[in-house]
Amino acid sequence: MNVDGGNPENDQDAIPRWYVIQCKGGESFRAADHLGYQDYEVFHPVLEVQKKRRGKLEWITEPLFPYYLFIRLDRLASNWRPIRSTRGVLKIVTFGLGTPVPVGDALVEALRSQGNERQDSTVNLYFRAGEMVEITEGPFKDLQGVFTSHKGEERAIVLLNMLHQQQRLDLPVEHLRRRD
Repeated sequence: MNVDGGNPENDQDAIPRWYVIQCKGGESFRAADHLGYQDYEVFHPVLEVQKKRRGKLEWITEPLFPYYLFIRLDRLASNWRPIRSTRGVLKIVTFGLGTPVPVGDALVEALRSQGNERQDSTVNLYFRAGEMVEITEGPFKDLQGVFTSHKGEERAIVLLNMLHQQQRLDLPVEHLRRRD
């Protein structure tokens, strides 16, 4: 029992905790913006990834969890009603009897710290070691190989099977595409 004679569970209800919001497809950025406009504390982890668009590699910001974001609320003082009708929001994630379950602060803090490291990084995330790629230009056009590593921001090392052994090629990254 607490000092004021109330229920100790109510003390836990007054502590702000992180909850998960499920967003409508492709609308997590919109949901995060609109919840922010309503003065909710929102955490929307994102990645900077490189993708090929119109034949060029571009840096794109994508959600780490495409249909989800985190919101910090307390069960007593926060106004939960407007959340469901916010643009881009589908629902607050619940379990069991329809009660929202808080996410551990440590998880959100870990995601925040990794997100900061990721944004400071200049690593090209478009290709990963061991991934099959196809060469789209040059004398090796239409050949398939295995991406091994980046060589700076604009070059890549690819292994090709030629003359019954693997040959290392140093190619421009824009001459490669992922094999599906």
